[in-house]
Amino acid sequence: MWARILAGLLLCLAVGWLPAQAQTPNPDDTLDQLRQQIETLQKGLANPTPGLDLLAWRGTALAAQIQAQEVADQLAPQLDSVQARLAELGTPPTDKKEAPDIASLRTQLDKSRNALDAQVKLARLLAVEGEQVAAQISTLRRSQFQAELGARTASILAPPFWSELRDNVAADAGRLGGLLGELGRALGKASVGVWLGMAVALCAVVLVRRKLAAGAMHLVATRVPGGRLRRSLFAVLRIALSVLAWGAIALVLRQGLEWNSDLSTLPHTLLISSVGLACFGGYVAGLGRALLSPDRPTWRLPPLPDAVASGMGRFPLVMALVTTAGWLAERLYALVNASLATTVALNCILALALGLTMVMGVLRAERLRRLSANEPDAAKMPSRPLWLSVVALLVWLALAGSVVGLLLGYVALGGFVVRQVAWFAIVSSTAYLLVLLIDDMCMGWLASAPELTPTPGSWRMRDQLAVLVSGIGRALVALVALVLVLSPFGDGPPELLHRATLFGDGLAIGEVQVRPAAVLLALSVLVLGLLLVRLLKRWLEGHFLPTTSLDAGMQMSASTLFGYGGAVLVVALAMSAVGIGLERVAWVASALSVGIGFGLQAVVQNFVSGLILLAERPVKVGDWVVLGTVEGDIRRINVRATEIQMSDRSTVIVPNSEFITKTVRNITHASPQGLVQIKLPMPLDTDVQQVYDLLLGAFRDHAEVQSSPAPSVALDGIDNGKLVFNATAYVGSPRMAYGVRSDVLFEVLKRLREAKLPMSHPSTMLLRQDGPVDLLSSPSVADKVQPPPEPPFTA
Repeated sequence: MWARILAGLLLCLAVGWLPAQAQTPNPDDTLDQLRQQIETLQKGLANPTPGLDLLAWRGTALAAQIQAQEVADQLAPQLDSVQARLAELGTPPTDKKEAPDIASLRTQLDKSRNALDAQVKLARLLAVEGEQVAAQISTLRRSQFQAELGARTASILAPPFWSELRDNVAADAGRLGGLLGELGRALGKASVGVWLGMAVALCAVVLVRRKLAAGAMHLVATRVPGGRLRRSLFAVLRIALSVLAWGAIALVLRQGLEWNSDLSTLPHTLLISSVGLACFGGYVAGLGRALLSPDRPTWRLPPLPDAVASGMGRFPLVMALVTTAGWLAERLYALVNASLATTVALNCILALALGLTMVMGVLRAERLRRLSANEPDAAKMPSRPLWLSVVALLVWLALAGSVVGLLLGYVALGGFVVRQVAWFAIVSSTAYLLVLLIDDMCMGWLASAPELTPTPGSWRMRDQLAVLVSGIGRALVALVALVLVLSPFGDGPPELLHRATLFGDGLAIGEVQVRPAAVLLALSVLVLGLLLVRLLKRWLEGHFLPTTSLDAGMQMSASTLFGYGGAVLVVALAMSAVGIGLERVAWVASALSVGIGFGLQAVVQNFVSGLILLAERPVKVGDWVVLGTVEGDIRRINVRATEIQMSDRSTVIVPNSEFITKTVRNITHASPQGLVQIKLPMPLDTDVQQVYDLLLGAFRDHAEVQSSPAPSVALDGIDNGKLVFNATAYVGSPRMAYGVRSDVLFEVLKRLREAKLPMSHPSTMLLRQDGPVDLLSSPSVADKVQPPPEPPFTA
């Protein structure tokens, strides 16, 4: 199965590059060749044979479909150019004869247009037929796959299985013996120098791999920031070194066999395949060793006990050898075109060996895990999650069912399940490593450094970008892994990649063709544009606007309006990058109007009110306003609402429409100065001039009282037998008035006591009686009235 999947990937990549490299000068010859290929495929599918290679046929159909579409795309601009030239010539005149050169040119253009139109139509027709043939082959492959899974042969435990295999081995021995004999003769022709060179090369590969592993360890430990990123990068480097080492060993052996002999096509193809198989085996072994890390427990990525990792240290190598040997045997028997019985028996033996290897590995891992649970440091290891236990149970059931199926004779079903379990393990392990690597790279290189003190807004964007990029990358890895795992159940990699190439044509929404490349370009424009607007807004707030004569509130309003305008411009540019011009947003306006009619009136009203506040500036940032029961300083004017900070440091969010439709008291609108007022009642016999000088001196001696306008003291009049003095002064801000008034009152009371000036007291009476008396009946209660002791002065 892996051979088919990788072969399908290579075939699809070759098909994807074929039209770009093959440049046929004559479109008619290319279209005739493509038509013959498609007709041959259609005739073959009418009566399919059991041994038909449907995967290769589908690759041929996809190649023909892609090439036909390429021809149509190449000829379409030429057809448009010819039609444009004919349109420039216009219609021929009816009242007079056309000039000979114009008539000749028109005739030639008509002929070219008809030929190009016919070629474009034929190419598009062949593209459609090729796609239909590919779909028909996919349907036939699914039906054959389902039929093969239900087929049953003789059990491997029964004598007929081995007798049938013995009878067919004699027939296959000739073809296999010829291939192996040619390889044996190639080994015999190898001289002593070739063998010595191979030995030296193999030793060099081993030594270089060790040196590179040590260098990678030193590089990661010294150049990569501390954390999990070191472990994930080192794991990837270990896998790459393992693949290179295995591939280099296979390449050395291949070059040694072909050094002094010219091999035929079959052994040459087998040796080429062996290099790819060795690379795959090196990847499996390196992946297992990188995840287990039995020699470096501190660099281990998954939370595995040391006993389990050490006990399973050799399992990746055994798994790689079994997988590579099985794949090589399948390739060998496919090259010699072995009989069906031999192929089925070989598949059964190889699948059984692979299944038993995985069963033994899982049994050993479970036993080691149970033993490690009794160790003293077992509490430090996290418990296995529920989903992982469910996956382990499903793997157990799949392996047990596959082994039983192989023993009972269901070779296709059992072999498919075994290979699928192994493929799932490889893909899931790879996806786990890539997910960790992407997350570690984003958090280690994009996010803010934890040892630095983050400033508001400076590192927050980097952290958000790191989390976003990490989430997108991990989602893509999970999607690709899911496609690879499920590919044997449906469309294979060639079909999936072919659909991915078709996805590049985009999605038509009305008259707009939305293409993935255009969407990525629009997202790039949006992100970069918003980032540029934010940087320019920060530059305006921090550098340019402070140099102007605008006050702080106007500077905030100007920067906010610039941010809104820049965001609207960036969104318009992003829509243009997608292909949606501003003239095509009428449907957006109509939908928005419907939304406004159903409940967005308040949102739009607040938005418009916010623009009015920023433009007319009846209130601005920094003003002290009173709106109903809300009183405080305006800290920010947003699109929808305004933030007001109360005296208790709490923030009230007020809709912008409240400032437009209701009465607002702006204390600091006309003047930033604050009024301090003190009313002082004094007895009638008080020295008026002395009190005047005392109050005026108290105001003038305070540091926050302004000299212009100067403080003043006035006599309001006589109220309830007392003189009422009204003293006023101005301070720099209304927010200072309360504190200054308190300080001046303390100073006035102090100076009044020092001057021994009498202070008035409230007109209260205290009734005192020496004995019990009836207040309702005694008329002489007023004779017992005593004045209370003089209370302290209250302002």
